[in-house]
Amino acid sequence: MSVDHTSKALHLPWSIRQQESHVRKFREKGTTVSYFTNKNLTRSAVKRSIAAIALGAAVAAMSACSPASNSAGQLAADQQILSTCDAAAPPATDVQLDGSGSSSSDAIAEERFKAIESIVHTTAICGGRLRVSVFASTSAATTILIDKSLHLDGATDNARLKKLPPLVTDVMTTIRAKYSSALKSLPSGGTDISAEYRLASEWLAQVGAPFKLHLYLLTDGFQNVGIALDEGAITKQQAADLAGRVAVPQLPGSSIVVAGLGRVASDPPSSDVVDGLVAFYDALCKKTAAASCAAVTDYAVSGR
Repeated sequence: MSVDHTSKALHLPWSIRQQESHVRKFREKGTTVSYFTNKNLTRSAVKRSIAAIALGAAVAAMSACSPASNSAGQLAADQQILSTCDAAAPPATDVQLDGSGSSSSDAIAEERFKAIESIVHTTAICGGRLRVSVFASTSAATTILIDKSLHLDGATDNARLKKLPPLVTDVMTTIRAKYSSALKSLPSGGTDISAEYRLASEWLAQVGAPFKLHLYLLTDGFQNVGIALDEGAITKQQAADLAGRVAVPQLPGSSIVVAGLGRVASDPPSSDVVDGLVAFYDALCKKTAAASCAAVTDYAVSGR
């Protein structure tokens, strides 16, 4: 299936040219990327496989970056990211981690941490606000791991960027340190993924202007509270019907990425099941009136 890039704005903290470049790379690897933009609601898809992908095009822009290094190549890559930041609308980055048992494994947790590290990297370069939480059966059963502004001090761009690695390291140390205890505090018995859209909307209202919401839901997608997405494959029409029954807030101008669909600790689901999950979260995102949406299968960051 060909990729349609008729929309000129994805409203993400990186350029459309960078996104197109990485989508082409994913396609060459046999990777699935499903997204659409609200400008014309064009939906693009690339044939699915289990190959590693970079949180859609979201975190791929900094795929060559390593927080442990501050080489000339690193600095150049960070400067490129900086050039795509929108100073008038810095990112309010809300990362929601699925803490349910179905995706509970050390391997999946590590994949998510790597994805979060890249998200933190870009958010810090763009001078944004970051919140990372773990959720389970209800919106009340959500534990915040970190909620802070990511600001780099310095007289010049290069001076600020050279302070990026220790900031990213500090943030990731905090997230990792709080993760295990947060999981233990969550109730068992269900997963309510769609409730996190409301929490994201409420957080954005608290953060206020001029921030723009970038919501990342790192989840296997198998919601079983309110609706059942864990009972087998569903068609695209069934997915749309189910999404129509779910109440979600309006999030115009936002970007939403749902990553890790079908990635579970046990035997992987069939491609039909995963296709149904992608269709559901595409439909649910469209219902929010977000500026851009992506539904992807893995968390791995290309080139890291």
